Amino acid sequence: MSKKNEVIAFFDRLSAGWDSHMVRNERAINRIIDNGRIRENMSVLDVACGTGVLIPDYLKRNVRSVTAIDISKGMTDITAAKFADEEKVEVVCGDVMEYCPDKKFDCIVIYNALPHFESPEELIKKLAGLLETEGCLTIAHGMSFAQLSRHHDNVSEDVTNPLTTAWKLAEIMSRYLKVTVVVSDDEMYQVAGVKE
Repeated sequence: MSKKNEVIAFFDRLSAGWDSHMVRNERAINRIIDNGRIRENMSVLDVACGTGVLIPDYLKRNVRSVTAIDISKGMTDITAAKFADEEKVEVVCGDVMEYCPDKKFDCIVIYNALPHFESPEELIKKLAGLLETEGCLTIAHGMSFAQLSRHHDNVSEDVTNPLTTAWKLAEIMSRYLKVTVVVSDDEMYQVAGVKE
């Protein structure tokens, strides 16, 4: 089985119970969304959206639209059911690396998912191409680098990769975007950049 198929199977298997194990750090989430420049009338691409945990946060900011994409059908089925009556939300089951939308986005967010992508550089390069001019890409986790590393210690190498430090990720991101945020503290991890 390919690594991609392992990731899909892993998240399909966990999807039904995902929300019952979700721990939200509201202060960190608000900082992440603020730093990601998500505000009224923005279009948002939520990459590796899982069960749509951040979609209510985007909607509270009165965004124009949210496109939520995840490689796991189990995850996107739950997200689609949660937001079936929300006209602003579109849910896509697919690999963002193969995603070719007919529009660009003001904001792209990857939340709690970076270790599940094999190449941070290829991911950033792809997503930078999906941004509007002055659009913002943010990669974030609602826990510290150390906490996240420990969290992934017991996850198979078939579905996770070592987390890139915020400073190394910022260096990679600077090849494609103007880096505007680098945070790696006891509460959260975030790197954001704007397309010039």
